[in-house]
Amino acid sequence: MAQHGYKQFCPLSMAAEVLCTRWTMVLMRELVAGSTRFNDLRRGVPKMSPTLLSQRLKELELAGIVERKEVQGEKGIFEYRLTEAGRDLRPVVEAMGFWGQKWVESRLSLKNLDPSLLMWDMRRNLNPSPLPEGRTVIQFLYQDLPASKRSWWLIVEKHGEVDLCWYDPGFDVDLYVSTDLHTMTAIWMGVLTVEKAGAKVALTGDQAIGKKMQTWLGLSPFAVEPKRAA
Repeated sequence: MAQHGYKQFCPLSMAAEVLCTRWTMVLMRELVAGSTRFNDLRRGVPKMSPTLLSQRLKELELAGIVERKEVQGEKGIFEYRLTEAGRDLRPVVEAMGFWGQKWVESRLSLKNLDPSLLMWDMRRNLNPSPLPEGRTVIQFLYQDLPASKRSWWLIVEKHGEVDLCWYDPGFDVDLYVSTDLHTMTAIWMGVLTVEKAGAKVALTGDQAIGKKMQTWLGLSPFAVEPKRAA
């Protein structure tokens, strides 16, 4: 990194040499959000090649931002955890996200549709408190996508984990959410609500769960920032 750097003593330029390489800040978003294992990080950056992901993690490790540690009791399995320097970057990552939410036009953001990233973000931000006790299974069907990317399942344990499946997990489905990827992404980003989407979101199954969708869905952490750009 240093040989292609800015060659300035300014602390900002030195920080930019570490953080402003391609994909690095997006990877930092995933680390700040709590992903620690390589495969989970990949799911948060689905368009980043495994080779480049490995390279960026090594660079962050050399910079003292992450540390790679073997998981206790799981030989050969490693986690990437933020160091004190890495945790100190949380407000930087959040500030960039809030700036983008506030000032980047919605129509530009909504050109970059990605069902894998959308569902992964929905999984980790879902709020299970409005859902019934026990297991709740919600199937999302994106009618505008090819069959291989059309169906996604969220399996929610009220007091446990939220799992994401891209294949049928074999459980009875409590609620089917049929929509298109653009509409669901707009709702997730806070540009649109479930109510305002109207007929673009068809809910079939347990109507009590369907009526609370806006509450349990859990939006992007940046959705609370009001838009200043159209």
